[in-house]
This record gives sequence, C-alpha cells and structure tokens, in this order.
Amino acid sequence: MTAYPEGAPCWADVTLPDMEAGKRFYGELFGWTFETGPQEYGGYTQAYSDGEPAAALAPQMPGQNDVPPAWTVYFDTPDVSATAGRIRDHGGETLMGPMEVAPFGSMLMARDPAGVRFGVWQEGTHHGFGKRDEPGAFCWAEVHTRDAARTDEFFTTVFPIDAKLLESTAEMDYAVWMIHGEPRTGRYRIPADAPAELAPHVEVYFSVADCDQAVANLQRLGGRLVRGPMDSPYGRFAAVTDPQGASFALIDTSTTTGEPAGTV
Repeated sequence: MTAYPEGAPCWADVTLPDMEAGKRFYGELFGWTFETGPQEYGGYTQAYSDGEPAAALAPQMPGQNDVPPAWTVYFDTPDVSATAGRIRDHGGETLMGPMEVAPFGSMLMARDPAGVRFGVWQEGTHHGFGKRDEPGAFCWAEVHTRDAARTDEFFTTVFPIDAKLLESTAEMDYAVWMIHGEPRTGRYRIPADAPAELAPHVEVYFSVADCDQAVANLQRLGGRLVRGPMDSPYGRFAAVTDPQGASFALIDTSTTTGEPAGTV
C-alpha cells in the first residue's frame, strides 16, 4: 500500500468505447493484467503491473458517444465533500459526485475555471497506485492549460500545493506543484498558437525501460506518435495516443540529458 498526501495524483483511468481492444493494447504495451469489478460498477476494470494496481479501464457509458476517449488523473483528498466545496467556491465545477464507491472509496469529477477536467479520490479499501516510477507504472502527471495563472491559483487554493515556476517566457511557461517540498505534478501552459482543438487536460506519464522501443511497440499495436521521442533533464519521453485516441506519455527516467531548471 502506498499512502498519498492530499493533492497528489493517486490514480488514473482511461474511458474507452472498446474495452476488449483497450485491454489488448495496454496489456501488450505495459504487460498489464486485468480484473473486472462488480457489475454494479459498469465493467470498471483494474489493471495490474506485477500484481500491483497500476491504473484502470472504464467503459464509455450510454450517452457518452460525444465524449472522446481520455485518461483521467485523480488527486488525493481525505474529505471529498470538503474538496468539492472548495472547487465550487473557487470557480471550478463539479461534474459528477461526490459519490461513494463502496467499499473502495469516494470520488468526484470536476473541471477547473480554465477547463481542465480532473478527478478527486478519497480512499477506502482502494489506496490508489500500488507502485509508481517503475516500468509499466504511473510516473508523473502534467496539467496542460491555456490559462496558467488561473489554473495555478485554483489548484493551490483547493489543495495544499505550492506552485514553483521553473520557466516563464512567451514560448514556455512551466511550473511544478510541490507538496511538503516534494514535486508531485507539472503544470504546462499550452502555447497560444497550438491548434484550437487541443483542449486543456491532465497528461498522464507512464514509465518505460526504453522510450524508443516502447514507441515502436505502441505503433505496432496501432497507437500513434504525437511528439518525440525527445530528451530532457527528467528522461527521454514521447507524447502518444492509444488506437482509440486517448492521449498519454511514455518516459524513460533512466535516460536524462542536461540539468533540471531552477525556479524563476
């Protein structure tokens, strides 16, 4: 069991129209195995890496045909109802919940004032990621927004997060959200000239042993390379989509280039 502080990413799931195709793709890409939950939860399927909870696949519900496949990142809270109140008080919107998912925990879906959709999780018997920062497991979450100042202000008010700006130029604006002095989430400003259809979202990064090989495997399985692979001080990474269009990122943290940026 891994304990997560309030405001830290603690879980991620992907909503897909074709669950069987999703299991084949992610099972081959990451070596995941799967277990479908009770029928009352609509076929929600947990993925395991080496026997530890790694993520989940969720079926697209009736009436969601206009909602594109997407990964959702959940932030930890000790009190989902109190977090929902802060979300609404500070200009955000609750889209679903708070609701109890007995006995696993309680959750809500929300959107920040800049349009970033995210989840919140209060653990019960489900504690979140069973492992992280290893191949086949969650590694990092990055909030992509078109209004960096508004998103920073919102999340640092709703959660006990301290935003540290690493770079702020016309070309690049990036902050790291710290909890108890430890980096937990990145915040990236979407460039003004980015395509209008690139919506604000939270990008989930999964660790791989070799980024280039993982990209080759992804493409063989029908996924699409969006950007990269490219080197960084934090690892060699690539932005990709699965065959159904859900975006995520792959990163090999053992292959780093250059020195990490300092704070502005």
